[in-house]
Amino acid sequence: MIEDDRVARGKRIQQRTGATFHVATRLLPERIRYPTYVLYGFFRVADEVVDAADAAPPAEQRAELERIRRVVLGEEPPGEDPDDEVLAAFRDLRAETGIAEADVDVFLAAMASDVDRSRYETYADLEAYMDGSAAAVGRMMTAVMDVDDPERALPHATKLGEAFQMSNFLRDVGEDVRERDRVYLPAETLREHGASVDQVRELRFDESVASAIRAELARTEGLYAEGVAGIRYLPEDCQLAVLLAAVLYADHHRLIRDLGYDTLSQTPELSLTRRFRLLARTWWLFRRYDDPEAVFHAAVDSFDVDAPTRTTHAHGWRNCRIVSYLSR
Repeated sequence: MIEDDRVARGKRIQQRTGATFHVATRLLPERIRYPTYVLYGFFRVADEVVDAADAAPPAEQRAELERIRRVVLGEEPPGEDPDDEVLAAFRDLRAETGIAEADVDVFLAAMASDVDRSRYETYADLEAYMDGSAAAVGRMMTAVMDVDDPERALPHATKLGEAFQMSNFLRDVGEDVRERDRVYLPAETLREHGASVDQVRELRFDESVASAIRAELARTEGLYAEGVAGIRYLPEDCQLAVLLAAVLYADHHRLIRDLGYDTLSQTPELSLTRRFRLLARTWWLFRRYDDPEAVFHAAVDSFDVDAPTRTTHAHGWRNCRIVSYLSR
């Protein structure tokens, strides 16, 4: 059993740094909600090693990430820093739930790559990075939820984690350049649309950058289609929370389109009012129809349903009875 004060510390970190995810987490049953606070706390403690404004020199960052790995795997006792309470809580959670050591390793390796790497040539390169920074997070959540059929759930959890990460990247293009000198838009995609990494670094927005962002947005919407298809394999009392998280993250796409894809000069953010409207809409639709995929596509009404990267299965939502009912 994880100590209450350690859970509370993770919850405070989530409230402070992950408002969108926190709204969804509140809908989880207590047995999953508390471990989720611990998970999120661990992710943020590791992430802050490389993303903090006063980050240490690269060698010290890598050494600290290695120390974190040893602590959470039980190879070294936690230190006196308050954040080590979060690491100790995650260490205990990993022992209780069977979170794979490999997922811890790949997550921390992705954080370590941020120390030296700030550009990605192809989407495949970015996808490899996201296997640690995002997909591993989805796999850890699946372990915490103790799903009945992990083999069926895990591929979808991986895609949903990647979708969340891509939505963040596309929302934060300018912020990542200004604050971290990082460009997560693949150079290959930028070139295909007549733009370049240097242009993004210089925050020079034009139609070529808009076109590249539009293309990656469409690709990401395909990831949501694949990810949301697996919500049905989660415990019933966890499905609404994960569905709401998907709706909230994906709703940023509406804001990006409203800005004409210019996330170099602005960082779109969901208002508190909008979050709670989406919560109410998603809750009502899910209670009425109990179909995560259809509810997702009805709640998120700004996706480009004709994008070629969408799966054939995902187009079925346009004819579902939920959309039919809402359009009366």
